[in-house]
Amino acid sequence: MAFQKALQAHLQTGLTTVARAWGVIRRDGARLGFTDHDCALEFEGFTFRADSGLTAMSLEQSTGLSIDNTEALGVLSAMTVREEDILAGRYDGAEVVAWIVNWADVSQRSILFRGTIGALHRAGGAFRAELRGLSEALNQPIGRVYQKPCSAVLGDSQCRFDIDTSGYSTALPVDVVDGSRVFEWHSLVDFEPGWFSKGLLRMETGAASGLTGVIKRDYVRDTGERIIELWEPLGAKPVSGDTLKLVAGCDKRFNTCRFKFGNALNFQGFPDIPGEDWMASYPKSDGTASGGSRRR
Repeated sequence: MAFQKALQAHLQTGLTTVARAWGVIRRDGARLGFTDHDCALEFEGFTFRADSGLTAMSLEQSTGLSIDNTEALGVLSAMTVREEDILAGRYDGAEVVAWIVNWADVSQRSILFRGTIGALHRAGGAFRAELRGLSEALNQPIGRVYQKPCSAVLGDSQCRFDIDTSGYSTALPVDVVDGSRVFEWHSLVDFEPGWFSKGLLRMETGAASGLTGVIKRDYVRDTGERIIELWEPLGAKPVSGDTLKLVAGCDKRFNTCRFKFGNALNFQGFPDIPGEDWMASYPKSDGTASGGSRRR
């Protein structure tokens, strides 16, 4: 509040020295600062660079639960926002805070906007970032779906299974990479083929460090090579020798949860729920017609 009151007093003088500043915190922990002032500024643990060419569009705000929206425009730079980081998805969902600040005395400032980065586009050496307010999270559908498959994600707070349990994950260097989508090992015999199907691959080192992919197939070629294939290629290109982590796959079935993971008590599906075919059932002249359960 003291920051805001000091800024208000400065604005009331009629002769102002104000600028805008944006702080970005990516999900991998990287912190970047931008400002439309002609010199760098420092506060709140950020260094706001003046060479990013960042400018802001008008900010739409309203009362109630309507989503606040704005945009920011800037140039792609090796020192700030790089095209390869955008392609890798490192800015997806990043936290953003925008300030108006007295550049002559940065203790005089006020937050204009707080939210996350939505759509991020790049073209012609520049980027355009759509910024979404905090109420965007309230726009997500919430509720329980009654279905046979499990609704949890392996290892989350509902599943409660520890994916670091011995035998369910491994970290190792990759021998051969084909197009950021197919990973190959000359020998990977500690896990049976198919163990990682529908599991998770996470890069630990290299240009793709921190990126994850969902495993489509896990099999062994006739020539003996172990192959892990992703559904989608990673946003950055890993190379042979990069270390990655493989997590066992879960197909969301009750028997898989029970026998593969020994986690039946935390199964979040309804394996005994009747299917749609029961809605079309009808009385028959033969067999038992007592009105009791149709399950046998």
